[in-house]
Amino acid sequence: MQVTTVRADGLILATPSGSTAYSMSAGGPIVSPSVPCVVLTPIAPHSLSFRPIVIPELSQIEIQLPSTSKTHARASFDGRRSVRLLKSSAIRASMARCPVPMINTTSLDIDWYEGITQVSSRGRPCCW
Repeated sequence: MQVTTVRADGLILATPSGSTAYSMSAGGPIVSPSVPCVVLTPIAPHSLSFRPIVIPELSQIEIQLPSTSKTHARASFDGRRSVRLLKSSAIRASMARCPVPMINTTSLDIDWYEGITQVSSRGRPCCW
């Protein structure tokens, strides 16, 4: 099912742990690590019609560059590698079947809430 057509400088797909970095900087929500989801955040959208959305983690996501696009696009994965997308090409994304194992002495959410509420030495929340 097509959700929307976006005209923007870019589109960020983020997991909850990635929501507190680049996605938040582009106006996306901060999502607790215990919420099973993916965040889609437009970068500098060219209209007011598309806002960041949160979708279930099991969603199959397809991003397609239209054939009428004025230029090619690039896809970057965690800022490491970039791939050129030709007009009419698409990227399909989904969450991994096996999450990365984490060892925590307390609930993941407790550490997360403490991290976003701690104040830095400059008087601002530490992750903003």
